Amino acid sequence: MAEKVDLEEVSASNGVAHRDKPLANGLAGQKKSSPEALSERVKRIVRANLLVILTVAGVIVGVFIGLGLRSVSLTKAQEIYIGFPGEILIRLLKMIIIPLVVCSLVSGAASIDPKALGKLGGWAMLFFLVTTLIASSIGVVMAFIIKPGNLNMTNTAVYDGMTDEVPAQKEVLDSFLDLIRNIFPSNLVSAAFQSYATSYKLVRRNDTMNITVEKVAFGTDQDGMNILGLVVFAIVFGVALRKLGDEGEILIKFFNSFNEATMVLVSWIMWYAPLGIMFLVTGKIVEMEDVGMLFASLGKYIACCIIGHAIHGLLVLPGIYLIITRKNPYTFLWGILTALATAFGTSSSSATLPLMMRCVEEKNGVSKHISRFILPIGATVNMDGAALFQCVAAVFIAQLNNTSLNFIQVITILVTATASSVGAAGIPAGGVLTLAIILEAIGLPTTNISLILAVDWLVDRTCTVLNVEGDAFGAGLLQFFVDRTSKHEGVAELSEVRMDGDLSAATPEHSPLIDKRGLEGAKSDFSAEKESAM
Repeated sequence: MAEKVDLEEVSASNGVAHRDKPLANGLAGQKKSSPEALSERVKRIVRANLLVILTVAGVIVGVFIGLGLRSVSLTKAQEIYIGFPGEILIRLLKMIIIPLVVCSLVSGAASIDPKALGKLGGWAMLFFLVTTLIASSIGVVMAFIIKPGNLNMTNTAVYDGMTDEVPAQKEVLDSFLDLIRNIFPSNLVSAAFQSYATSYKLVRRNDTMNITVEKVAFGTDQDGMNILGLVVFAIVFGVALRKLGDEGEILIKFFNSFNEATMVLVSWIMWYAPLGIMFLVTGKIVEMEDVGMLFASLGKYIACCIIGHAIHGLLVLPGIYLIITRKNPYTFLWGILTALATAFGTSSSSATLPLMMRCVEEKNGVSKHISRFILPIGATVNMDGAALFQCVAAVFIAQLNNTSLNFIQVITILVTATASSVGAAGIPAGGVLTLAIILEAIGLPTTNISLILAVDWLVDRTCTVLNVEGDAFGAGLLQFFVDRTSKHEGVAELSEVRMDGDLSAATPEHSPLIDKRGLEGAKSDFSAEKESAM
């Protein structure tokens, strides 16, 4: 009993002691450490978003350097030297496009059940189709409101040097047949650097009474990757590997490992991206001959495209994401800001694809099997920015030629822009190449495309930003669809597939390519996804 009393007294005395001095010291310590806690928090935020800050800073610094160098008379060779670091960035990104697209789609299609694959593909194509139609409609409405075609054409000096090569006129039917032909490439090796295109030649036929000239179509191979054909082959090949069962496991593991190694390369390239983007933007601004006069004359067209892209990218796409998921879409946008800045600098959705995969997986919690399956498809078939720009350009050229468009022609513009954007190449100026299809469909001359090419260096960048943003939101919505399906169906096939995909990503514990911190992040992501799936 005495021992019990002694313990109570000791505990009481300790309690009194704790109430007297340590409490005051703790409050004083909190007051002293509060500035340090704030600074530590700022450092943590900067450290976590260092790549985003550097990439955006690269764009801004590139603009100022380019404007500053315009006062210096540079030779063409010096302009090439200025853009050389940016050229290296684009070459690095293009280097890993094919292995990334093929390996990610093969492993993704092989890890998903065919029924789930059909659901994912169906939801993705529905989202891409609806958003592209909305973007096309916004482009037409903005063009009719702002009326960019009402330009002062008296100043012909502005249009000197606009003799860029205009895409050859092509029949609408041949354009869609070329799209179907490219879906089924005859040679996978040549599809890595060439695509099929229809060309024409005039053939003279001598009859007994008269001589006729006939335009005959023939197939040619043009430079540029046939990404659409590679995407289709990779998906079908992945499904075939899954059908093999245990016999296909070796190849599936090979493509998974290849994919992971490629993403490690992407993480290295990302740290070079801010420097490359800075020189890309600088070089493009220096190359322009007379920016001020060009903007004054074509400013309404540029403003129409940029405002339309801003409406679709900042209001429509986030609104769709908010309505469906009930989550903050601008938090999602912040997570992909590095990829968006890279898209602006490179002007290529295909080159931005590796960085976009990295951003949506690490920042926005999209699982690997969804991002690496949907994003390559979106980079090929989802072209919201290109569709909007093409609709604005079509109405713009109609207004330049004093041609009033009727309701049927407007519908033709919407449908043709939506369909032709599927076949638009994910490369710089890829949308301009398909603009001729729309102009032919509504009977407008293609000679005015030279005006579009004059300012395409700027408009195409905002197009690319909108394209990759739409791809990212599509991946986020599919992740929400998979999570909701797994909750409703319990142990669903989709949640099992996602866990399997993450297990394959977390297995190489002793790989020298992955540091300890990245491995621990992968394990924590896997455990978090496992708990959410359960």
